[in-house]
Amino acid sequence: SDLSSGINAEWPLRPGEKRGKRQVLIRPSSKVIVKFLTVMMKHGYIDEFEVVDDHRAGKIVVMLNGRLNKCGVISPRFDVCVSDIEKWTTNLLPSRQFGKLVLTTSSGIMDHEEARRKHTGGKILGFFY
Repeated sequence: SDLSSGINAEWPLRPGEKRGKRQVLIRPSSKVIVKFLTVMMKHGYIDEFEVVDDHRAGKIVVMLNGRLNKCGVISPRFDVCVSDIEKWTTNLLPSRQFGKLVLTTSSGIMDHEEARRKHTGGKILGFFY
């Protein structure tokens, strides 16, 4: 999927962070990636990002702040019901205090804690910590 290639292939976050690189480029841009980044930004894992329309597929410039260790995409997008959220967080995140799962739900794309508060499951897009 575009998010997979965007985040896993086109977005070498760990190497970028390690070298002290302050920004990374993701292409092509997509609505899903923008939403994913918005969740990351809301929780302070990245500083900001800018969508650049280059008259092709578009690209996104992401400003890093050193807080992000890893992010990844889950493919295929498994269905996750509210009661399964705990199991997924245990499997994907290093600890309860760190990181978020990103779900696409009937109420939009959100992190797992918001989904739990809204008592809504959905499909898992990925995670970051």
